[in-house]
Amino acid sequence: MKTVASVTGLRAGYRRFLAIPTRWMDNDNYGHVNNVTYYSYFDTAVNQHLIVDGGLDITGGPAIGLVAETMCRFRKPLSFPDTVDAGLRVVKIGTSSVRYEIGLFRQGDDEPAATGYFVHVWVDRVTARPVPVPPAIRAALEPLVVQRPG
Repeated sequence: MKTVASVTGLRAGYRRFLAIPTRWMDNDNYGHVNNVTYYSYFDTAVNQHLIVDGGLDITGGPAIGLVAETMCRFRKPLSFPDTVDAGLRVVKIGTSSVRYEIGLFRQGDDEPAATGYFVHVWVDRVTARPVPVPPAIRAALEPLVVQRPG
């Protein structure tokens, strides 16, 4: 596991980034990205990594990741036409679950606009019973693991 001197929300604490352009429709009546859209950015960052690097077959694979828990802390607003750098790291890989942490940064900012996490539980597509994290997914996630200090 890689150790991060201080696992914080700062950009340096994340292992992988995905640039996500905001869209005009992401803004709400107050002129900033609506809170629910942040969760969409979280989901996009995680699933892009799982599909591209882990080979996740979203339509026919035998195992799927279901979100069991999620949280977002809003720190400062984003708005169209910002580009969001979604930082991704993994803080725990269990037998059948993974906890991801995501930081959303306005492109060029070191401090996040939002931080949060979600937990995937891997289940059999047909039975919805927990299964081990698929080996290819585990291999794609291991480089993103950070160890909390102390």
